[in-house]
Amino acid sequence: MNRPPLRLAVLLSGGGTTLQNLIDHIEAGKLSASIVVVISSHPNAYGLVRAKRHGLEAICIPWKAYRDAQAFDDELNRTLDRYAPELIAMAGFLRVFRYAPHYRGRVINIHPSLIPAFCGKGFYGMRVHQAALAYGVKVSGCTVHFADEEYDHGPIILQRVVTVLDHDTPESLAARVAIEERKAYPEVIQLFAEGRLQVQGRWVNTFEAAPSAITLPGGEQRKER
Repeated sequence: MNRPPLRLAVLLSGGGTTLQNLIDHIEAGKLSASIVVVISSHPNAYGLVRAKRHGLEAICIPWKAYRDAQAFDDELNRTLDRYAPELIAMAGFLRVFRYAPHYRGRVINIHPSLIPAFCGKGFYGMRVHQAALAYGVKVSGCTVHFADEEYDHGPIILQRVVTVLDHDTPESLAARVAIEERKAYPEVIQLFAEGRLQVQGRWVNTFEAAPSAITLPGGEQRKER
């Protein structure tokens, strides 16, 4: 069965390297998705520049322009609704997104550690790798998970592991984790596009072929397209 490309929205706050990776996979024919909108919470995010260079719809909803988190989330949900995304990928989006009920099970995030280690509020970017090395862990990696109303908390979909070397710096560790991130995020999005994920509590199953319907966080069903 031929499926139309997955309608994908990307949320970011910074440079957009994750966005660029998704664009590269789509343009190379390795990811069956179409990015319908890119939204930034920061007006100077370079990710907006990347989006425009590839002819994508690029919108800024500046966090500081809203009186509180609820007003910001309401505007973000209204904007997303105009583009009807099937999946929302957080790509360095430095806010908790309290999404509308109809997006439950359709928001994913990637984090540069093996959740539940070195995650949560305040753990982002190089801070994560600094914390991992300070603790003396022997492995680190990245995690792709469904997003919920807490930082780095929803059901884990996929993790990739890297060995921490004796001579590692935060920068060298970050570079190796980034290699795995560039593999993991497109892989998960493709699995979602093919209807091959099923969530049962905190456990996410991956199917070889799509079942007739998949169970998302919260128990609702997403029928095969």
